[in-house]
Amino acid sequence: MQHYDSSVAFLGTWGRFQLIVFFLLCSTILPNGSGSFSLVFVTDTPQHRCRIPKANLSQEWWEVAVPLEVVDGELQASRCRRYRLDVLRNLSAGGLLPGRDVNLSSLEQEDCVDGWVYGTEIYQSTVVSQFDLVCTQRWKQPLTATIFFLGVLVGSFFSGVLADRFGRKPVLFATIIIQAVFSVAQIAAPSWEVFSVLLFCSGLGNISNYVSCYVLGTEILTGNTRVVYSSTGVCLGYTLGYMTLPLFAYFLRSWKTLLLAVGLPGLFYIPLWWILPESPMWLLSQGRVTEAEAIVRKAAKMNRVVAPEKIFADSKWHASSAFVSIRFTSLVGRFTLSVCYYGLSLNTSQLHSNPYISCFLSAVVEVPAYLSCSLAIRFLPRRLALVAVFLTVGLALFFIQLVPQSERILGLAVALEMLGKFGATAGTSLLFAFTAELYPTGLRNTGSGICVMVSRTGSCIAPFLIQLNIYFKYLPYITLGTLAMLSIVTMLFLPESFRRPLPETLEQMQKRQRWVLFQSRGENAERDS
Repeated sequence: MQHYDSSVAFLGTWGRFQLIVFFLLCSTILPNGSGSFSLVFVTDTPQHRCRIPKANLSQEWWEVAVPLEVVDGELQASRCRRYRLDVLRNLSAGGLLPGRDVNLSSLEQEDCVDGWVYGTEIYQSTVVSQFDLVCTQRWKQPLTATIFFLGVLVGSFFSGVLADRFGRKPVLFATIIIQAVFSVAQIAAPSWEVFSVLLFCSGLGNISNYVSCYVLGTEILTGNTRVVYSSTGVCLGYTLGYMTLPLFAYFLRSWKTLLLAVGLPGLFYIPLWWILPESPMWLLSQGRVTEAEAIVRKAAKMNRVVAPEKIFADSKWHASSAFVSIRFTSLVGRFTLSVCYYGLSLNTSQLHSNPYISCFLSAVVEVPAYLSCSLAIRFLPRRLALVAVFLTVGLALFFIQLVPQSERILGLAVALEMLGKFGATAGTSLLFAFTAELYPTGLRNTGSGICVMVSRTGSCIAPFLIQLNIYFKYLPYITLGTLAMLSIVTMLFLPESFRRPLPETLEQMQKRQRWVLFQSRGENAERDS
């Protein structure tokens, strides 16, 4: 059977057609980077304390109405408790003074029945301050992020199946529109419950259009262009969007205006429907050879090269209808990297007193991570590169707990966390490329979607995993480091795809896996002898 890459080799690799596809597809990823992590600012918890009405209360009693408590060794005003106001009003009416006439520690306390006052030094408002997701409702704050990632999980699976059935291009643009529309719709939510439903719907399109875009570019582009696109281009597009997020958040301190700025740009990509082509490789897998040839001939015209009279001479272009078995080992790696990546990313607001600087640092560290990934994809076997990634993540996170608590070396702890983020980012990119290389054309989007869906279970857990620091400050890092080290073993059982063409049928994929199994058994036999 004729191979797709050899059939379109006459187009070259960096012609006008490839450049247009490369940069336009990368640009559609920008809203993903900003949209995925807007929750860092939208759901952050500002400083707060109980609201104290001044009616029938002297200034002296109003100022001490909130009790003090020790938090991390420091004395701070309580966030969730206040002294009973009816008692304070009686004491105030009697002319008694706090501290002199009355011992404050003997007074009864109550919950914040009149609501809370939120600090506006960092944010004008967040979802937490809008819907009072504090104190007894604090559990809703991490659940909000989990709901978003549940939407991503569901969307990843169904978008993969739909893209293999109806095409990469329709699913790409449908998910772009879903993400944009529901991101903007959230600002009109009258309650946290409605906001959560809209957030779930926004998540349906978030990573789904990333996967569809990734697969579409991987199938259209060939040779070195494909390698650069899959390892660097699409990833840096995501990171660029991520890096713009703290800039938007700094100037737009209200969560509603931030979501508007993040969501609306997605609608500007709709005109690209008339510019970007469908995947010729997918069309061939569906038996639509004439349409595939028309796209390639148009590309040849744009690149000013002459196309052969018959581009796809072999008529045996078809997709296998059998469902591909997804390797458990690759899913373990996906899950671990997702927990680490999103856990460390969502924790950025706690790294520095300025969350905008923290978020920017977390985004910037992805640039060298993706560049390193690009080099690894070109020169290193996939399994070796992934083992190195998990080792980096595990050691970096384990060492954080060994850093003494001193302002002088606080930067070392931040550097180690950024090293862990570096490894998780590089590993995620490697696994995206690895997944696309393992599965055949007819099932590539489904295989990628299922792997992303499983990885999203990790991102769903990540917001709650961060909350483990309530019990022990370093428990989240210990948990993430342990997962990373355990995943090293599973990577050794994955088939190798280094410097091999993309499989176009299930038979080609199975032949590759049988060869890997045979090679592995041969190596074991040699060692035994």
